Amino acid sequence: MDKRDYYDVLGVEKGAGKDEIKSAYRKLALQYHPDRNKSPEATERFKEISEAYAILSDDEKRNQYDQFGRAGIYERYNAEDIFRGADFDSIFRDIGGIGGIFEQILRGFGGFSTFQGFGTPQRPSRGEDLVYDLEINFDDAAHGASREIEVPRLAQCSVCGGSGAQPGSQRETCKTCYGRGQVQQVRRSGFAQMIQITTCPRCNGAGTVIDKPCKNCGGNGLTRERTKLQVKVPAGADEGQSLRLRGEGNAALGGRAGDLYVRIHLKPHPSFKREGDNILYETKISIPKAALGGELEVPAIDGKAQLKIPAGTRAGTVFRLEGKGFPHVEGWGRGDELVRVDVDIPRELNKRERELLQELARLRGENL
Repeated sequence: MDKRDYYDVLGVEKGAGKDEIKSAYRKLALQYHPDRNKSPEATERFKEISEAYAILSDDEKRNQYDQFGRAGIYERYNAEDIFRGADFDSIFRDIGGIGGIFEQILRGFGGFSTFQGFGTPQRPSRGEDLVYDLEINFDDAAHGASREIEVPRLAQCSVCGGSGAQPGSQRETCKTCYGRGQVQQVRRSGFAQMIQITTCPRCNGAGTVIDKPCKNCGGNGLTRERTKLQVKVPAGADEGQSLRLRGEGNAALGGRAGDLYVRIHLKPHPSFKREGDNILYETKISIPKAALGGELEVPAIDGKAQLKIPAGTRAGTVFRLEGKGFPHVEGWGRGDELVRVDVDIPRELNKRERELLQELARLRGENL
């Protein structure tokens, strides 16, 4: 099945509120519920809308999806994380609960132990992604640069190697969940049976407990440190662009580290304004140059550029210097420099200047 946009899957706008999302999901879920719809496509459709609802009903997951799409979801969350916390209970309460339904139709997500059945330890989680805001100047954005940053993050403990156990000691099987990492509660209401599976509160899903916690990390397996990293800012970097450094986010016990997203911010330039990959420069020309034309030297990203002003140039005219803007992020070509000129009208004139302008007015038949 094609991976469609989650908003399209539920038939809601991107700015839809939680109540609207929940209502849209309930309507579609009842339509494609496998106990009500026996068509071959119903099961796959139900999977699709359930995944969309689980993401869009959670503020954090929804924000991640809006920024990075499905790739951002699948790289940050495992299958269990995607559905954790989603309010399916209230939606399906009037049709007999959800345990058996999801156990049957969500197996395809893999590793989703909450609905696949009790007894499989949880997969190691993935470390959290981090965001670092980096301010660069116009020249760095135009030509590219390398910057050293210092990032506070969680790292595996150097003493215990992330195990959380003091060297020489070992982990023991959790006696609350017997190594499964989960505990199960069964609730019955009439003919309906609700099975709730939660992370073991004693071992936090690991299935084992520490005999002697590591003194360096207190048994957490992780310590906070400040790491220096080199960030390569590509030529053409723009405001708000994020550079992804894989594995440089927070570490996770038993899982891979998250990613670091370096978000670019541009310092204002005293002369230029950026418009996409083009730059805008505004300047003034004299009345004689506007009327007679001439050469005009203007600043450019790479130094100076010469601009030919044609005779009769009006105020507000925009000239284009091709290839004098920012490099395209695709790696080929550059934007342009746009030069907007205004005509400088002098506020004060000396006697000779006034005489010459008056003579010009008489020649043109103007009465002053």
